[in-house]
Amino acid sequence: MSIGSPVFLAAATGSSKTLWYLTRGTGVVALLLLTVGIVLGVMGSARWKAPRLPRFLVFGLHRNVTLLALAFVAAHVVTTVADSFAPIGYQDAIVPFLSPYRPIWLGLGAVAFDLLLALIVTSLLRARIGLRSWRLVHWLAYASWPVALVHALGTGSDARTGWLALFALACTAAVVLSVLWRVGAAAGAPPRVRVGAAAAAFVVPLGILVWAASGPLQRDWAARAGTPRSLLGRVGQVSSPASAVTAAAPTVSLPSGRFDASFNGTIKSSTVGSGLVVVVIDGSAAGGFDGRVHVALRGVPIGGGGVEMLASSVGLLPRGASAWYPGTVVGLQGQLVSADVQGSGGQRVHVLFALRINAGSGRVTGSIHGRSGGEGSGPSA
Repeated sequence: MSIGSPVFLAAATGSSKTLWYLTRGTGVVALLLLTVGIVLGVMGSARWKAPRLPRFLVFGLHRNVTLLALAFVAAHVVTTVADSFAPIGYQDAIVPFLSPYRPIWLGLGAVAFDLLLALIVTSLLRARIGLRSWRLVHWLAYASWPVALVHALGTGSDARTGWLALFALACTAAVVLSVLWRVGAAAGAPPRVRVGAAAAAFVVPLGILVWAASGPLQRDWAARAGTPRSLLGRVGQVSSPASAVTAAAPTVSLPSGRFDASFNGTIKSSTVGSGLVVVVIDGSAAGGFDGRVHVALRGVPIGGGGVEMLASSVGLLPRGASAWYPGTVVGLQGQLVSADVQGSGGQRVHVLFALRINAGSGRVTGSIHGRSGGEGSGPSA
């Protein structure tokens, strides 16, 4: 990649970024459909029916939802493998715990996929294998759901986002309530079976909650989860320069209102696995903002010396602050970089970096223009 090219960055859109969103979206939809399938299966096993709804419709809906869940899981696998960020192959979707990328948590996804496949295959061969064998395998559907949930939290990139937490809680509540309802409806079942099912309905979600609180919800989860060292240095695994951000709140706030500052720093680029490029800009600013600046981009090289961005990291460290203020790039146009940075007390600061790059020396100069959220319509020029 030619850093000195008049356009060294492309827009933050493209097929690779689309694959990233598709991977996340299909995984979430698959978990939702699996949850609905579990609830419908429980209702069907209890021979539930609505006054105006024939019972065979419940069974048919359960079957179709399960097949649709399998289709979304397949799409999730295809988009994950097609996205070259992590070293994941098609074999990792079937053979668990062999992938170099988060082997345990990705492997649990393979286990859930295998259980779902076994459920579908035995349902198609029900007449051949007999009711007893089919029912035994069918119970695996209950095991595939918590395994899939742990996979989503342990491997996905949204574990620490509020929307995924609410989504996971809603799915968990739906499954727990359906199982408890089924236990209450099974008056003729042996007491030990009913007690065991009720206990599992509480113990399993509680165990997942405790694990999530000490695992995926923590900042250092990427390294602990088994992410290859080569990927930990890429953009998107950190929220500030080289994992330098600390848990302590900064003691110095970002400027309020509009501000302008000059910038002087360096730019470095490196090629990482799967042909991706990481561009890192480090430097210092003086003026309306006085302190250090870090911008990092990971993406796919394109013609003309550009990079199609897949992930980003921005950090602002005011002079005297004890920790970085993190952010992400939200717009790229030539050598103009727009970013949103999270300040103290929920403050959102929009920053425009107008850069001038000297490819021969690896130096970067330019200006920084910023504004706090709600202050006007855009950064000053």
